[in-house]
Amino acid sequence: MSDHATDPATETFVAHRNLLFTVAYEMLGSAADAEDVLQETWLRWAKVDLVEVRDQRAYLVRITTRQALNRLRTMSRRKEAYVGPWLPEPMLTAPDVAQDVELAESVSMAMMLVLETLSPTERAVFVLREAFDVGYDEIAAAVDKSPAAVRQIAHRARRHVDARRPRQAVSPGETRAALESFQRVLETGDLQGLLDVLAPEVVLVSDGGGIKQAALRPITGADKVARFMVGGLGKNKRPISVAPTVVNGSPALLVHLDGEIDGVMALRVEDARITGLYYVRNPEKLSRVESETTLTLR
Repeated sequence: MSDHATDPATETFVAHRNLLFTVAYEMLGSAADAEDVLQETWLRWAKVDLVEVRDQRAYLVRITTRQALNRLRTMSRRKEAYVGPWLPEPMLTAPDVAQDVELAESVSMAMMLVLETLSPTERAVFVLREAFDVGYDEIAAAVDKSPAAVRQIAHRARRHVDARRPRQAVSPGETRAALESFQRVLETGDLQGLLDVLAPEVVLVSDGGGIKQAALRPITGADKVARFMVGGLGKNKRPISVAPTVVNGSPALLVHLDGEIDGVMALRVEDARITGLYYVRNPEKLSRVESETTLTLR
């Protein structure tokens, strides 16, 4: 720690930085864009007269939300030109996050994809209200709506999400068991073993971003998913290794080819079987995972 005193604005920003990053990430699904939003938030916060701010946390959340909304509208245009399915940028998370069921669900790949189906304002309201329990008045100030309008938006967004979220919460232990079975299958190429762990209605979504090979649309059904994956493993001639990790609050797999990160595989598990597979191969979305993994191994 430095001996020099830190100014109040910096102290407050640093104290709330993790909260602000998580708000931005849940709104955007991109850690890189969330970091940009935090930079923009800081530039605006540094110019604020703190004497005039009654609730500094609420004020920072308001700035972050507004900047994230601006970024979200820009990102929607980028996604329209995106090659193949778009998946959120995976984030390595500490194992204790997975123990917090509500937090783990709010940042899970499955939930982040559900949030993608909301409008920007609905997403902001839902994230602030459901994930962070922000009051309606504070949300109204952040999204420039009346508290009454925010209540209606929150109700509509909650109903929309509830209709699409996993049917029941699954413990980290159940997810981990399914993950271990899936890992063995990837290492052995056992088709029947894969069919045993997949739910009949399983969906595979792979994101190569037009840079890495990936299915251009989601693949549905255990038989189609199993044959696609086993076929891909059969064509691969490079040494493959699979290691368990925790991504977006849930157990996941880090896949290496020839010692280099090929992708991150996140799972959605219901009734002890895999109902969703989310494979991020786009290198532009793996740089953060790669750098954090490298730091961990040092």
